[in-house]
Amino acid sequence: MATNEKLKNSTAARRGFTLSALALAVSTGIIATTAIAADDENTAETELRLERIEVTARRTVENLQRVPVAVTSIGEDDILQRGLSTIIEVQQFSPNTTLQQSRGTNSTLTAFIRGVGQEDPLWGYEPGVGIYIDDVYVARPQGAVLDILNIERVEVLRGPQGTLYGKNTIGGAVKYVTKQMTGDTEFAISGTVGSFNQRDVKVTGQLPLIQDQLYLGIGYANLQRDGYGEFLISDLANQDKENYNKDIQAFRATLEYRPVDNFFMRLSYDKTDDKSNSKGGFRLLPSLLTDAPVPDSVYDSYTSLPTWTRVETEGVSLLLDWTVNDSLSLKSITSRRENYSPVNIDFDNTPLRIFDVPAIYEDKWFTQELQLNYRTDNLNLVSGLYYYTSESCGVFDAILEVLGQTAFGTPGLTREVAGCSDSDSSAAYAQGSYQLNDQWSLTAGLRFTKDKKDALVRNGLIFDTVYPESGWIPGYVRPDGLQTPIVLDDSASWSKWTPKLGVEYQYSQDTMFFASFSQGFKSGTFNPRAERAEPAANPEDVLSYEIGMKSDLTNTFRLNATLFMLDHKDRQYISVIPDPNDASVLNQRLGNVGQSDATGAEFEFTWMASRNLQVYGSLGLIDAKFKNVFSFDPSTGGQVDITDSFVVTNTPKTTANLGFSYEMQLASGGDLIFNGNYHYRSKYALTELNNLLEQSSYGLLNLSVNWLSADGHWTVGLHGKNLTDKQYLVGNYAFISVADDGSFVPGLGGDNTLIGYYDAPRTISLTVGYRF
Repeated sequence: MATNEKLKNSTAARRGFTLSALALAVSTGIIATTAIAADDENTAETELRLERIEVTARRTVENLQRVPVAVTSIGEDDILQRGLSTIIEVQQFSPNTTLQQSRGTNSTLTAFIRGVGQEDPLWGYEPGVGIYIDDVYVARPQGAVLDILNIERVEVLRGPQGTLYGKNTIGGAVKYVTKQMTGDTEFAISGTVGSFNQRDVKVTGQLPLIQDQLYLGIGYANLQRDGYGEFLISDLANQDKENYNKDIQAFRATLEYRPVDNFFMRLSYDKTDDKSNSKGGFRLLPSLLTDAPVPDSVYDSYTSLPTWTRVETEGVSLLLDWTVNDSLSLKSITSRRENYSPVNIDFDNTPLRIFDVPAIYEDKWFTQELQLNYRTDNLNLVSGLYYYTSESCGVFDAILEVLGQTAFGTPGLTREVAGCSDSDSSAAYAQGSYQLNDQWSLTAGLRFTKDKKDALVRNGLIFDTVYPESGWIPGYVRPDGLQTPIVLDDSASWSKWTPKLGVEYQYSQDTMFFASFSQGFKSGTFNPRAERAEPAANPEDVLSYEIGMKSDLTNTFRLNATLFMLDHKDRQYISVIPDPNDASVLNQRLGNVGQSDATGAEFEFTWMASRNLQVYGSLGLIDAKFKNVFSFDPSTGGQVDITDSFVVTNTPKTTANLGFSYEMQLASGGDLIFNGNYHYRSKYALTELNNLLEQSSYGLLNLSVNWLSADGHWTVGLHGKNLTDKQYLVGNYAFISVADDGSFVPGLGGDNTLIGYYDAPRTISLTVGYRF
């Protein structure tokens, strides 16, 4: 096995892409020909026209084609008809976007947009892509893989959103927008059965408590699925052996109140309880310390930890929206959210305790935003004040029992790291667009943010095998008063101005050109793995330059395009830095290690080929790479250029999507809708520093057919995903190094630990829904 190993043959992957794309193109052509022939007689009677899409990318409702922002919006109908079940599937339809389940759980999100994101979901780390539920910020990746329930649309905003959305949106933002209630009594239920014994039930409903004023809405989902694989060996008895299974319950309740026409209130509560097993990784190399063979399936694994894991998330929010007059509106958004995640991550994935990490993540945060919107014929202004406070805590026990027995002769060896990172942030912002004349307009925005963080880190060795809590494994009792020493107790603060400047030119009624400059930053932070006192890392900065076009070239063909360039400065990374007092000692230090840049292009089109057929697609191209990354030579104290050791992860050079939707009316009543898309991703790396794994290019073919009853009550959907059964990596752990001769050198725990995590195989599902 060589460095930068390709897990799939790239030639085969390209062949798969070509054949599948050809098959899709042929089938689309056949449908298009049939549709056009059938519709020729009626086309003259009613002119075909693309629908108007409304988004809130700039914190106010606007026509997508008049918003000078690179944004993808996917509405409720498309979500249901394509059978999208979680927010991560949206990545297929947004160019240069990666939304994937992280390594250990079903609910932890890895998000990258235009090469900017956060690789490590440890507590205290800030994301690079902001996740929002109805404009409420989801501050941590744990619990951020949102299941689709009672949703109106998902918006993906690409590029820094530092003015209107604030810090930690240097890559962009993903907005999950739920539906407002209609005021009528409604109830809907759907059930899904599918591959791997999938069994889903979703219930939504709304009820007027006071006619035309006060409404109650509810949503409930119970999502079950057996594992794609299993844990083949476990030292612990009575453990659930399912691997990559799903066991999630989600609940939402909403109270909406509109006492007068110009005032609206919404009180929302949601809770998700994910009891799915921990995801076991696939050993890509045979273990040196156990005779368990490499599994036959990439979804099979071994473990010496319990297989249970839990992710609990809960939140409440209050929206107050007052339209003072035709020009002025005021809005208040208050929220409180928390999550609790005890997890089991077996880094080595063997039946031995070579490198086991039982851990607990616990987060709480509160936000308050006051917003003032002002609109006249020439000016559209959004401004506000924002406050955020959070407490992010955690503990992990890195158990190295084999190393402990061989090196120290003790029952085991555990490095326990624990601590908290408390954060307070306040901001003031304003962004406005001014219409100079019928064609030209200017956009300018500015945000001032002040951050403060207090961090406490405990870190030390325990010459025993310990777990975070009593009962973690059957019969385990954690010793009273067991604590590692405090190695870091410090605070730091930062302040930042983030501007946006833009110009827009309305060439015609249906075509707009725009150019913009924007800046975003990711908050500074302390090292949650600190081994001794060390300063905090400074914030990351991203400077973004864009030119773009929004165009309905005809009534039936829409083309949006963006060219961009990013300059990503002061990237935070934990690297090995020598002790200033002892050059022979190396420590993990968090620092601002270097820079990266990216240039690219994005294209999205929609073509209404006929009254029945719609074809859509997207293409993302990006060249992202590190530059100016330096470490230190402990023997000389001088700088060493290590730029070649870093790569930008989770960022394929090419992302593409081609899809269609064909609708036909049945003589017996109702509509039949066919959907299909082919999503392609070129090769990408999985680890920033000393990357050893490279996922080669692949494509996903998805097809759906939906029936809608004539009275609108019944829906039936048959959905096939990843129909060519591609296996592709979405995460990894690598604790080995490579010798000069290309052989692997065992790493932490004394084993060849190179682990891969994969996305879903081919699945088929049938959904039946009833609405009344």
